[in-house]
Amino acid sequence: VQLQASGGGLVQAGGSLTLSCTGFGLSFDDYEIGWFRQAPGKEREGISCIRDGGEVMWYSDSVRGRLVISSENAKNTVYLQMKSLKPEDTAVYYCAARGSSGTYYYPPREYDQNFWGQGTLVTVSS
Repeated sequence: VQLQASGGGLVQAGGSLTLSCTGFGLSFDDYEIGWFRQAPGKEREGISCIRDGGEVMWYSDSVRGRLVISSENAKNTVYLQMKSLKPEDTAVYYCAARGSSGTYYYPPREYDQNFWGQGTLVTVSS
């Protein structure tokens, strides 16, 4: 099983970026897919979750209204469209897959995730 996150890069404040997370060896239909991020010197935090073939479950307050999570089931891919980016959005962004058993918590808990992608760096310059 592998999750491949991509799309990070350098962008100016106010700009936009779209991240992708593609799964190999698993079907996203069977998992909740979450995006997390870890800013320099900070703990990793969950920012958005999607499951059941495209139902958006949650956004953190820090990104709601600026980030949009979506899925493309045919490609087993989840996207994170980011707009109006701020320097404080600078972080390594990770996607993770959580199986469908048990209770879902929001913010999502790191130790509930079954698989993690390798992370993609987003740098927002001021």
